Amino acid sequence: MTTWRPSDLNELREIIAGAVADGQPLEIVGGGTKRSIGNLSQAAHTLDLRALSGIRAYEANELVLVAGAGTPLAQIGRELESKGQMLAFDPPPLGPDQTIGGVIAANLSGPRRLTAGAARDHFLGFTAVSGRGEIFKAGGRVVKNVTGYDLPKLMAGSWGTLAALEEVVLKVLPRPEKTRTVLLFGRCDREAVAALARGLGSPYEVTSAAHLPAAAAARSSVGYVAAAGSAVTALRLEGFGPSVEHRCRALRDLLGAEEELHGANSRVLWDEIATASLLPRDRVLWRVSVAPSAGPEVAAAVARALDAEFLYDWAGGLVWIALAEAGGDGGAAIVRDAVRRAGGGHATLFRAPDALRAAVPGFEPASSLARRIKEAFDPLGILNPGRMGF
Repeated sequence: MTTWRPSDLNELREIIAGAVADGQPLEIVGGGTKRSIGNLSQAAHTLDLRALSGIRAYEANELVLVAGAGTPLAQIGRELESKGQMLAFDPPPLGPDQTIGGVIAANLSGPRRLTAGAARDHFLGFTAVSGRGEIFKAGGRVVKNVTGYDLPKLMAGSWGTLAALEEVVLKVLPRPEKTRTVLLFGRCDREAVAALARGLGSPYEVTSAAHLPAAAAARSSVGYVAAAGSAVTALRLEGFGPSVEHRCRALRDLLGAEEELHGANSRVLWDEIATASLLPRDRVLWRVSVAPSAGPEVAAAVARALDAEFLYDWAGGLVWIALAEAGGDGGAAIVRDAVRRAGGGHATLFRAPDALRAAVPGFEPASSLARRIKEAFDPLGILNPGRMGF
């Protein structure tokens, strides 16, 4: 196995062009923090993009940042924080080696995605090399940029199967002055999702909404949450100090909330929710996206058949399912059938032993359109073959 580490765009193009000529597939990696998600790559050689690093332009007044795809997410976070800004889509902190290119390629968004949008909604442009060994660019440094097809939307969530990102252009937003989290205790799953919907439908500008069943809440490192001894339902409010304080009081009155978290405790809790770290790490982990009202229905259907624990984000629209003794398919048939019966959605195998990931489709079956797009950008299947099941 060979590991290639390009240091600039031309080297990246030469490596991919050489792989095309030799018919040698490449696994594209940055920090490797997402290798456990979905299917195993079926490539013998590795294309490591971490040397394509660094913040290349940051126009804080214009809310635009340009960085190499291999730039550590932590570095970007520190730079943005120094200017009182942030990545609005709240990327889950999956580890110190996580890169911005990997976040965009996976289109991973955290709890704030519910109101701020997904990673792809803040992805303005890029430079990349396709599976044909050709350099191409799309988008630009302004929010409204008419350049034909919206290729940034296509690249976000393609998991490196269409092109290797070399540079990304991102829209950033001001960091809120104050954050507080309102807590409700003891609600069952359906009651909690109804309360979250009520909070989001209120005029109090809730930015994140999640529900932790009792077992998950007990694992939190936040004392108020772990000591509750019951399920915990959380709603985050952000903005200017006096506004947050007023909205927090009003939301507590509306929902009959028992407690609230300030500052660091609030940040820690939402990081735990974003990474599903409140669920057992030794279990098979599924990430299920459905209509928010369908979340409890999916969880109940899975729980009737399997030993499962749950965590709800996005007001019930994102259900994390941790399965013990899930059978030979890791619970795939039961989880996906529950999603289908609840009206449809997506189920991704987020964490499992390699043997299971090799045997079970980690993503939903690719559509004929997705396969045609893959063929257009990477006709020989050089980039991340098998990563998304094709």
